[in-house]
Amino acid sequence: MTLVRFKPTREFDNIHNTIQQYFDDFSSMESSFNTESFSPKIDISEKGNQLIIDAEIPGVTKEDLKITLQDNILTIEGEKKNILEESNRKYFRTERSYGSFKKSFTLPEDVDSEKVDAKFKNGVLEILLTKVEEEAPVEKVIEVK
Repeated sequence: MTLVRFKPTREFDNIHNTIQQYFDDFSSMESSFNTESFSPKIDISEKGNQLIIDAEIPGVTKEDLKITLQDNILTIEGEKKNILEESNRKYFRTERSYGSFKKSFTLPEDVDSEKVDAKFKNGVLEILLTKVEEEAPVEKVIEVK
């Protein structure tokens, strides 16, 4: 039988370490609550011969968006303006994010850069990119002499 020394503060030490770990985790998460950064959530999908990009950008107007396509890199950039600075209200809590954003995506080689359509409705940006039709390989018969 092994004797274990009784230490009445052992449980308090465990509780203290657990609470300290929560505070350490909270300080590392602080940057995710920064209201000066904004990044839209984006989905990329494929349907038939189209590549579809959906971006949730609430609070941004279409005039504040810029979409470019260069060398098969699609870039979406814009700004969600901070309305807190423009009002004379006294805020008790703010959780919404504001700021400029810029996201770039490398597209597959088979996207037709001439056939791109963008729609913006109810805070959702939808970009439709048409894929180039693959040409069937041509078989050439070579005569043996």
